[in-house]
Amino acid sequence: MGNGTSIGRVRGLGSSKHGAGHWLLQRYTAIGNVVLVVWLVVSLALMPSYDYTTIQTWLARPLPATAMILLIVSTFWHARLGVQVMAEDYVHTDGNKFAVMALLNALPLAGAVFGVISVLRIALGGA
Repeated sequence: MGNGTSIGRVRGLGSSKHGAGHWLLQRYTAIGNVVLVVWLVVSLALMPSYDYTTIQTWLARPLPATAMILLIVSTFWHARLGVQVMAEDYVHTDGNKFAVMALLNALPLAGAVFGVISVLRIALGGA
């Protein structure tokens, strides 16, 4: 590696080449969230009323149900990516990092599954 020179100590310690994909994925989910939230706000603003049956009838249609599911999945995925960066930066102990990453994967997954199942129950006519 060298005999103690600066270049010898630095060689091979560069970028791990995987951060760009994570960064891009976070930007893509952010753009998707902006588009879907604008759709949601406009859709809600154009509704004649906000009672339960109106919202349920609206969400039972295929396009709003699909867009709502995409919004739920994209939001939870984006949040998971952001919290992962914080956990990787600030949790240094291996055991703690494993526990945080396990929770980091389980909690957003559970929230997204709950949201998707809720929308599907409404869209498919469940009680």
